[in-house]
Amino acid sequence: FPSRGFFMLAIIAYALGVMYTPGPVNLLGLNVGINGQGKQALGFCLGVGLAMLIYLLVLGWAGAAWISQGSRVVLSALGCAYILYLAFKVARANITLETHAPAPRMLSFRDGLMMQLLNPKAMVATLPITTLQFPAAGIQGVSLFLWSLGLAALAAGAPGSYVVMGSLLGQRVKHAGLIKGFNWIMAGLLVAVSLSIGYEHVWLAATAQS
Repeated sequence: FPSRGFFMLAIIAYALGVMYTPGPVNLLGLNVGINGQGKQALGFCLGVGLAMLIYLLVLGWAGAAWISQGSRVVLSALGCAYILYLAFKVARANITLETHAPAPRMLSFRDGLMMQLLNPKAMVATLPITTLQFPAAGIQGVSLFLWSLGLAALAAGAPGSYVVMGSLLGQRVKHAGLIKGFNWIMAGLLVAVSLSIGYEHVWLAATAQS
């Protein structure tokens, strides 16, 4: 039988795989970095981490049954709406390349927290950890809290790593029109993500219930 250490490594590998692949939160981190707001993105990343901590603790202690199918549909619908709101916010962002002129903050701690809490993919990604991997590794009680804290830190680092990549790319872009175009592309991708989530987690789930 696999050892306890094997299950722990599997948890970390799974978390890295689902958290660091491109998604709406990481795309926003990339966009913030390109817009030269890397130093302002700390709150956004911490908001993402706190949302994941909440999911890990609630689902780890209360179990998956705490969230009904109907509440998942409502949560997904709210998440779609919030992603569309952030897409609108990105598309309308003012571009300021002058070093002496402070750029307006595009994303905040609240944006990171709300987007991740309302992101159905975050909940779906958390369920295997809390309902399968934690019990298999014997993680419960205080150790569950410590593991959740560590995984939440990894979650906060995911958009943070994209912010760094965006900052490095943004340093090579000195034309406001190019950055504005990139913002529009990112906004379009966020709209596509919202529609995809809406179809998969709202429309299909709602029709399956009827």
